[in-house]
Amino acid sequence: QRSFKRLVEVGRVVLITHGADAGKIATIVDIVDHNRAIVDGPTTGVSRQVIAYKNTVLTDIVVKRLPRTVGTKALAKFLEKEQVVEAWQKTAWAKKLEARKRRSNLSDFDRFKLMRLKKQQRNVVDRQVALLRKERA
Repeated sequence: QRSFKRLVEVGRVVLITHGADAGKIATIVDIVDHNRAIVDGPTTGVSRQVIAYKNTVLTDIVVKRLPRTVGTKALAKFLEKEQVVEAWQKTAWAKKLEARKRRSNLSDFDRFKLMRLKKQQRNVVDRQVALLRKERA
């Protein structure tokens, strides 16, 4: 049993947290040293670059049998075959980031409408709970 589940390895998909490509995913193509790796994301718009580990977060997704220093076109084929972008979009992590982004783009009126809808939903649920309690009593 290993204590760490996400290791830095060729083929590991990372989420870039800082810089121009923040919020995008890329794949580790080669390891430079204990602080940096070469990442590439041909399907997500991330150009091939050396990036520090402190500017990325490792995900659970790994592209199996990816050779070191694979070219961009070959990497794109690997990513399409393994459906990496789709796998990322299905994760709760990606959904949470998307929801946060969508919420930050709401206008004041949109937030008001959302509040009203939540109040209506809560009212319906509370009425049903009250009916169930009344039946049990």
